[in-house]
Amino acid sequence: MVLSVLEEMRIRSLGVIDDAVVELSPGFTAVTGETGAGKTMVVTSLGLLLGGRADPALVRIGAKNAVVEGRIAMPDGASAVVRAEEAGAELDDGALLISRTVSAEGRSRAHLGGRSVPVGVLAELADELVAVHGQTDQQGLLKLSRQRAALDRYAGDAVAVPLAKYGEAYRRLRAVAVELDEIVTRARERAQEADLLRYGLDEIAGVEPRAGEDVELAEEAERLGHAEALASAATAAHAALAGNPEDPEGVDASTLVAGAHRALEAVRSHDPALAALADRIGEIGILLGDVAGELAGYADDLDADPLRLAAVEERRAALTALTRKYGEDIASVVAWAEQSAQRLTELDGDDGRIEELTAERDALRVELGGLAQALTDARQEAAERFAAAVTAELGSLAMPHARVSFEIRQTEDPEGVEVGGRTVAYGPSGVDEVELLLAPHPGAPPRPIAKGASGGELSRVMLAVEVVFAGTDPVPTYLFDEVDAGVGGKAAVEIGRRLARLARSAQVVVVTHLPQVAAFADRQLLVEKTNDGSVTRSGVKVLEGEDRVRELSRMLAGQEDSETARAHAEELLAAARADA
Repeated sequence: MVLSVLEEMRIRSLGVIDDAVVELSPGFTAVTGETGAGKTMVVTSLGLLLGGRADPALVRIGAKNAVVEGRIAMPDGASAVVRAEEAGAELDDGALLISRTVSAEGRSRAHLGGRSVPVGVLAELADELVAVHGQTDQQGLLKLSRQRAALDRYAGDAVAVPLAKYGEAYRRLRAVAVELDEIVTRARERAQEADLLRYGLDEIAGVEPRAGEDVELAEEAERLGHAEALASAATAAHAALAGNPEDPEGVDASTLVAGAHRALEAVRSHDPALAALADRIGEIGILLGDVAGELAGYADDLDADPLRLAAVEERRAALTALTRKYGEDIASVVAWAEQSAQRLTELDGDDGRIEELTAERDALRVELGGLAQALTDARQEAAERFAAAVTAELGSLAMPHARVSFEIRQTEDPEGVEVGGRTVAYGPSGVDEVELLLAPHPGAPPRPIAKGASGGELSRVMLAVEVVFAGTDPVPTYLFDEVDAGVGGKAAVEIGRRLARLARSAQVVVVTHLPQVAAFADRQLLVEKTNDGSVTRSGVKVLEGEDRVRELSRMLAGQEDSETARAHAEELLAAARADA
């Protein structure tokens, strides 16, 4: 199986590091150096590349920003490549380039494959590319939620499948419970709302408005209010167009137009242009006759009845009373009534809805209890295998008599779900509390690792857990910071040996102060400060041959030129090579 490989990191203005390049390779790489030389900055830099929190305090004093750049060789078709390409990234000769910049003011920028991306995209890639472990991660392992997550990760589909079904039922139950609680809690408010809606609907029903009626009535009221003036104007206009019977001598428009038409008709055959004008005057005469007729009809039909005007105004007042409460116009009032009727139907159906939701909630509780039991059973089975595998690994880490086990328990809760005849508390991940227990030697009772493991033992438990994961859910690169804290002697040798074995199937980078661990590395990097306390390009170098023996001697005795230390260093290297 071809995995990705972290090939190189360039670090600028980060902590004590001024400008340095860390060249890595497949297999096991150990990073060593004096205390305070900046070894841990390697871990910090990788954390930034993988979307970690940007702390402006990391920026070197006097610098505007800190920059970390990384190059990761990627196999074809890797899911991380697909996600990177979705974000717009491009590979550089089969490698993914990642860059993270942190300003002294706290601003942060991320680039992936030459494209600016949100920091969250880097975090998405982190889970598939690198597993970082340091002292804070060991503390994280002490949290019960992390221990349950570790067990679930180890179990794989055996837990993931029932957990997915459980999660779906859990979310549905929560949604039903929230809706039910809202209906019951707001019953009084909803009853008040229903009463107000009924009152409004009754008021509107009593008036029986019709959409657009207010506009029609406004026009009719305007017409009725000026009936006499309208009739007088229509009569005068009719007389001007068609003549006044009471004044036979008067001249009207129709008569004049008719005379003009007769004058042209007599000579139209002599000139087509004049004939056309005669036709147009004829059309005018017809139009005048039509308009005169309509004016006569308008005057005859005009209703000047004051009783009708009073009825119109009364109706308009009733409609205005509705528009003051329920809408800008009668069309809006009608729309409000339709919507309110639907809402009232919903409110009146609350009792039935409460019964439906209660029944669904109870059924979901039963279903959830069954799914929780299946989830617990799957975790129990996986816990036995996981504990046995970690215990076996501890035997390879100078803890041959240690035993690891899991306690899977539930908490009684009268508001919970029934599992195995008990009503227990439940949450989004099931009903189980998972705790990792350690019995460091025969006769010792299993105790939570937070209480039963020393710092060195916890480091080894952490490493054992990761080695077990490597066999079931491999990660391309593992980076350990002080995983050997509190460890020495034979235990340190065993940790070095186990890390070397882990490196056979993955890239392993270890920041260490133990020569027993560093001796097993395929490659050793030395981080050194210059006289001014900074780390430059020449401050990170690959150790080979005599240089590596000198560094191991320093780590052993604090004296690079001690013959005894040199002999011990050479012995460590020889033993490591023999073990390989």
